[in-house]
Amino acid sequence: MKVSDLLLSRRKNWQQLDKLSEQLESKRKKKMGAEAMTRFATLYRATCADLALAESYQLPPNTVQYLHQLVGRAHNQLYPSRQFNLSSWRNELLHGVPQRLLNDPILWATFALFWGVFLLSMFLAAEMQLPGSAGPAVRNYAEMLLGDDTLQQCQDNFSQPLAGRDPNESVMMAAFYIFHNTGIGLKCFAGGLLFGIGGVFITTFNAAYLGAVFGFMLRVPQRDNFFEFVTAHGPFELTAIVLSAAAGMRLGFSMIDTRDRTRIDALRDGLRQAMPTVGTAMVLFFLAALIEGFISPADLPYRVKAGVAVLSSGLLIFYFVMLGWPRGEVDAAG
Repeated sequence: MKVSDLLLSRRKNWQQLDKLSEQLESKRKKKMGAEAMTRFATLYRATCADLALAESYQLPPNTVQYLHQLVGRAHNQLYPSRQFNLSSWRNELLHGVPQRLLNDPILWATFALFWGVFLLSMFLAAEMQLPGSAGPAVRNYAEMLLGDDTLQQCQDNFSQPLAGRDPNESVMMAAFYIFHNTGIGLKCFAGGLLFGIGGVFITTFNAAYLGAVFGFMLRVPQRDNFFEFVTAHGPFELTAIVLSAAAGMRLGFSMIDTRDRTRIDALRDGLRQAMPTVGTAMVLFFLAALIEGFISPADLPYRVKAGVAVLSSGLLIFYFVMLGWPRGEVDAAG
């Protein structure tokens, strides 16, 4: 039998595939049983082979074009593209993500670790006297942790009252803060990949370092300028650091506690659970950079910047607690 006759003898299969494709296009997929769907897949593969033969033996162009259209039509039904669903995205962002974050024990443990070390370090640094004065060893805590050069730089950076910036410079600095702050977040995230231990170390170090800076600046004449600068963007930035560290530690700990899975499967599942945390951290880093670039250095009354901080903190509480409060079955990260 000639190839052309063989292909023409398969016309009934093409017509059947065309009919099944029409049923799928008309949203009647649920009415088609498993047997019909299996038949559809079989016809699709056979028609793909027919198309290859038709092109190889140079059958009439109208036959080749018909097969091209039929294969393309069936392919779109067998492998449909995912369309953007605004409702599902809204539900995921406003309910799914905050519920997973609120029910993530690793996130809460990281939160407690960071703020516990931060406040302790801030207290120790605030109790120190200025460099050069006598006192117990604990009073030199900030000097030992940060070094004289860093302490002097902190004072020099805020030696003058905030007078605002040129708008072009603010745009440039906002871009720099996005790059710089995201880099800190990536370090916290990457550290957690070392079986979680690296994340604990980096989180502890960052908390101690930042707490020492805050505590030291409480004791120097430049404290008003410093706190006027950091107040507005602090809630978003510090929360983003905690989220980044928690996401990394979730991946790291997933390679230790595999729960009878392979490490690859455990890591894949950990990555799926960590992605909402990473995404939220990136958004907060971006918002913090905008505030740090345009509002923090501006010549605005302190009550305005404090109001931004209160509003930011309120939004965080609303998103993590109010929206995250369980309303039904939750895919908890634990």
